Amino acid sequence: MDTTTQTAVQRKKKALSCIQPTGIPTLGNYLGAMRNWVTMQDDFECAFAVADLHAITVRQEAAQLRKQIYEMFALLLAVGLDPDKSLLFVQSQVPSHAELTWLLSCHTQFGELSRMTQYKDKSAKHADNINLGLFAYPSLMAADILLYQPDYVPVGADQKQHVELTRDIAERFNNVHGKVFTVPEPYIMKSGARIRSLQEPTKKMSKSDENQNAFISLKDDANTIMRKFKRAVTDSEARVCYADGKDGVNNLMEIYAAITGNTLEEIEAEFAGKGYGDFKVAVAEVVIECLRPIQTRFDELMKDKAYLERIMKQGAERATFISRRTLNKALKKMGFVLV
Repeated sequence: MDTTTQTAVQRKKKALSCIQPTGIPTLGNYLGAMRNWVTMQDDFECAFAVADLHAITVRQEAAQLRKQIYEMFALLLAVGLDPDKSLLFVQSQVPSHAELTWLLSCHTQFGELSRMTQYKDKSAKHADNINLGLFAYPSLMAADILLYQPDYVPVGADQKQHVELTRDIAERFNNVHGKVFTVPEPYIMKSGARIRSLQEPTKKMSKSDENQNAFISLKDDANTIMRKFKRAVTDSEARVCYADGKDGVNNLMEIYAAITGNTLEEIEAEFAGKGYGDFKVAVAEVVIECLRPIQTRFDELMKDKAYLERIMKQGAERATFISRRTLNKALKKMGFVLV
């Protein structure tokens, strides 16, 4: 077999990402991750899931959760995820996730779970509801990943801890029962911009920020986006340049660079002699134009629930078929009787 033929038959590497339906993603989520997911579809065999089971570790109102699941699924389609290229599904519609979670829970150590950063953070915020699901969620997260045998899990540097625990669980299971799971690698998306809060630019932009002016939601209209950028924190120097101590301006420059493709040097030259007022308006304008086609497509999709449910059903059927093979293999290795 010649080299060309060998290359042709080599399978694409697999990658998987999940996103919770707890609020609309921010500009930071889009530029840092979701936009990269779209381009990854051409280079990887991708799976993307709306991780709605993870959402209930914190109390949810039923009607609102249902609405958010539809919205998140629609947004994934609106940003450019293609169900003909990738596996796209809602987690709770695939029973294998909950089933494998129990098997993996019995291979996850108490001490490992107690060290997880997200458990500590959410326990502090929801001291009246520190439930088992909140403590044991990494076992569900490991099941989400391992069911689809991915080679890579795209994450930000701050989420690497989750993938490392999934690797530990997979290796422990494989060592005890024989090879079942692919041990995935974290895929740190270096090209993803790390967008900061518009009000506290030393912090990451977050959809859960209590200050509505701190983040740009993917659903924010043009007037809201312009208002939030005009209120963005800068400094007293009034010079558009990237430097230590200019966190607010640096953040705005990184947003402008991520959307326009211009270098920081080019941005500095473009706005030489201009004040922050002009720069904030320019940043807001490119963001508005960047989000416009996503918002238009999102609005169209939300008016067609039948289409969303049809794509959900197709994705759930495919995901169930793929994940069931992995689950059955794990069950057999552990000694369960399958009939």
